[in-house]
Amino acid sequence: MTILRKVFSRRTFAYATGGTGLFLGGGIWYLNSGPAYPASTKTTRRPPPPWTPPSRADMLKDLKASGAIKSLKPGQIIEGEEFDLLIVGGGATGSGCAVDAASRGLKVALVERDDFAAGTSSKSTKLVHGGVRYLQKAVFELDYDQYKLVKEALHERRIFLQTAPYLSAMLPIMLPIYKYWQVPYYFAGCKMYDLLAGKENMESSYLMTKGQALETFPMLKSDGLVGAVVYYDGQHNDSRMNMALIMTAVKHGATVLNYCEVTTLHKDGSGKLNGARIKDNLTGEEFNVRAKGIINATGPFSDALLTLDNPAHEPIVQASSGVHITLPNYYSPRKMGLLDPATSDGRVIFFLPWQGNTIAGTTDTPASVERDPHASEEDIRWVLEEVRRYLAPDIKVRRGDVLSAWSGLRPLVRNPGAAKTEGLVRNHMIHVSDSGLLTIAGGKWTTYRAMAQETIDEAVKVFGLEGKVKNGCITESVRLVGSDGWSRNMFIGLIQTYGLESDVAKHLSENYGDRAWTVCALADPTGERWPLHGRRLAPQYPIIDAEVRYAVRNEYAQTAIDVVARRTRLAFLNAQAAFDALPRIVEVMGEELGWSYSERRRQIASAVKFLGSMGLPPALMAPSNFPEPLPKSWKDQVQRDIWRVGKNVITLAWWALGRDILERVDKDSFTPSRSKFEGGELTALRSAFNARTTKNGQGFDKLDVSEILNALKTLTGYADVKKKELDYVLDEAGLQGGEVNFDEFIEICGNLKEVAFTPSPSKHKTRLSIPVEKSGGGV
Repeated sequence: MTILRKVFSRRTFAYATGGTGLFLGGGIWYLNSGPAYPASTKTTRRPPPPWTPPSRADMLKDLKASGAIKSLKPGQIIEGEEFDLLIVGGGATGSGCAVDAASRGLKVALVERDDFAAGTSSKSTKLVHGGVRYLQKAVFELDYDQYKLVKEALHERRIFLQTAPYLSAMLPIMLPIYKYWQVPYYFAGCKMYDLLAGKENMESSYLMTKGQALETFPMLKSDGLVGAVVYYDGQHNDSRMNMALIMTAVKHGATVLNYCEVTTLHKDGSGKLNGARIKDNLTGEEFNVRAKGIINATGPFSDALLTLDNPAHEPIVQASSGVHITLPNYYSPRKMGLLDPATSDGRVIFFLPWQGNTIAGTTDTPASVERDPHASEEDIRWVLEEVRRYLAPDIKVRRGDVLSAWSGLRPLVRNPGAAKTEGLVRNHMIHVSDSGLLTIAGGKWTTYRAMAQETIDEAVKVFGLEGKVKNGCITESVRLVGSDGWSRNMFIGLIQTYGLESDVAKHLSENYGDRAWTVCALADPTGERWPLHGRRLAPQYPIIDAEVRYAVRNEYAQTAIDVVARRTRLAFLNAQAAFDALPRIVEVMGEELGWSYSERRRQIASAVKFLGSMGLPPALMAPSNFPEPLPKSWKDQVQRDIWRVGKNVITLAWWALGRDILERVDKDSFTPSRSKFEGGELTALRSAFNARTTKNGQGFDKLDVSEILNALKTLTGYADVKKKELDYVLDEAGLQGGEVNFDEFIEICGNLKEVAFTPSPSKHKTRLSIPVEKSGGGV
């Protein structure tokens, strides 16, 4: 009886009620956790209200007006109205500052020497993340700065997904586990990551068994696999996000111009900055701009503007190179990435599904500052070797599978106001020079908004703009252009209205948001029964020619590179597909911008040179292999014929000299398929093979692997092949040791052909490492 009284006591009832309430409350919270997607409504069936941004010519006129001298009456001269802020740099940080300042009511101008997002901001890891490695450092090194960095980034991650929902989304990332003791270690770390995000967490991390991991990621190496931990971070389309920021700043009244370079900084009698001399790099015209304050947001190039301000300035930027390669989509699942937190040399590497392909890369190799950095062959091969370590042995990881390769610079900075013994700044740095130049540098894509908020807060205080602002910072709630009328089902309306293919409609919806309606309105009919609209620029990608027209009319695209690399992402997805699409891109841009035939040819040549920095095989970059512009008139036809005759004369001259540089290139040999050879080449390969083969018991020709290098020495084009390169190809093909038949010999030569058409890695290069917590973009 006593036991029953205790069991059914008020205290027990209170405990049971409280426990039940806690369980139900936790369940409700769990079921409603994760990102809040925009609600679908009937209004999202229809296009949003039309909006056409001011033209570049109008922007240029407004910019010039601030430094112009006006005469109202004889003897009465006044200067144009100056800007409150002149922002130099059109990347993530600069465009974020422009949105913040313009939304506060300030009169803002932004100038960019090249194109918007031409540098680091289009060559990022494509992740919106807090940084699990930063959290690891914070815990094990008791580093409060690292903790604050992760906390801030997780907060900004949530805002990122809310202000531009069509450009960013959550992505589950798998950490494969090959040691049992790592299971609790990784799981505890990911759960701590979840808890640190708090109510702003996306989805809860979870454990996977070995079977579940292989079912989700079937190409994963199963030997020794114990299981996996899956956690959630965000992913976005970086240069499209940058353009959304630029257009949002324009919508709030900012004046923005690409291809405008600051050549001189102007100072008043007291040595304070009050304007700049600007050069329009498209026309060469120079003019003055007046501004109360100037913000240096040029990222890796911050030292250039600081030196312009003070010739005695000592450099503060140490660039870190992020090397990435694009692989076919079969290297990763469509909806899950993979992270290797401990590679052979301690760097982080990841495989992420992105825009229908897979990107793999890492982010902490020291580099020099340059406009179009190249991914070195050594780094490309290192990434491939790390990829091979994590994939099943029956998957052949080939150099020829690299569709594109690029390098982006992360600016690591030292505060110029600190002692020289101070280390590099881990997060970002804001510094005001004696002349009043406000510099913002460092940081990463995820925290661009917080960096912009701090920068504009400082600018308002330093430049005395308190009386000019209409409100405080509101960028946490400012939805970027394209977001208001977008929902995840909007693509269905595009299909029903314009007769698009499903993947094209999804692509437009996820890259332009509600502006996809405007893109589709510019699409010409295909003339086919289906699809009715949407002519692709490349057959294997859902990018259509209407995007080119939209880029020129609505997003200030001025060159073919702007379109192929940053308005669309074709150069990042597949360098050769971009190469093949250039004539059509230049044709559409030529119609919009009135380009002559010679200008269209110049645009193609410039774009091909750029694609060289994106991994385009050098053999395709020979002028004789450039794609030709499509002639639009008899004059264009005459110019093309003259150019062809000249090209043939040069080619014959080279052949007469015995050169083979301009040999005809079989473009199919550079696709991610087995290399192909012409008949003459195959005959030479057969002769070299037969000269050193032996007959085995079955009567098949076999060549000993040790004899392959000697056989290659007799072949034109293979004489310079090094043993190291041959060993790389043999290991890639799984043919180390033993004998090879003729088909395998052809495969080896084809792979060597791919490697031979790429720059050789540096013989004496010593790999340096920047600590992950200071890499400016490390995972």
